[in-house]
Amino acid sequence: MNVDLYVLHISLVNTFVKMNVIKLHCMRSLCRQLSTSCGVFSYKSAICLENIYPKSNLSITTATEVAVDPNCPNFSGFIPIDKLHITYSSSSGPGGQNVNMVNTKVDLRFHVASADWISKDIRDNILEQHKSRITKEGFLVFRSDKTRFQHLNLADALERLRALIRAVALPVMEVSPETEEKLRKRREKNARIRLVEKRARSLTKQQRNSPSVDF
Repeated sequence: MNVDLYVLHISLVNTFVKMNVIKLHCMRSLCRQLSTSCGVFSYKSAICLENIYPKSNLSITTATEVAVDPNCPNFSGFIPIDKLHITYSSSSGPGGQNVNMVNTKVDLRFHVASADWISKDIRDNILEQHKSRITKEGFLVFRSDKTRFQHLNLADALERLRALIRAVALPVMEVSPETEEKLRKRREKNARIRLVEKRARSLTKQQRNSPSVDF
């Protein structure tokens, strides 16, 4: 009796397995038919990128040309990373236990004299206008530890270097004699106002002192 039950159990299992195999083959053939009839068969959610941004291009490409800033035609804004000296260290200040384990502080050094990716006029302006910030080796140093992320601090240091180059690349505006005279009078007026306010504060402090009484 037990042998008959065992044989019956084995036959039922084999039948169940065969039915699942047949079902799997049917599903595969149905998917092939759907894919050939209506394109690639894939599931897309209602909140996919194509529905959220219908007019955007989802393909990621790298720009081959850098747009030139109309306000600064001498510098496109492109900074070659391989021409810079970049080091990382642990950041100071609060940040939990992770602040001493991750090197997030960025030390960016830019050698002005050997920077062949900018024009000679820009290099000369940097050496003249920022000579107090340049080290003995000729490096202009930018440090950033604003955030707890290394790539954001690197982006901040690069943006500061980019802003400095654009500032020195702008042509120096010549001041007319009339404007220079207006600026001189304005400085003298501000100096007189500052002295009047200083005397008024001094008198106020003198009046606060208690009068001395002689017996």
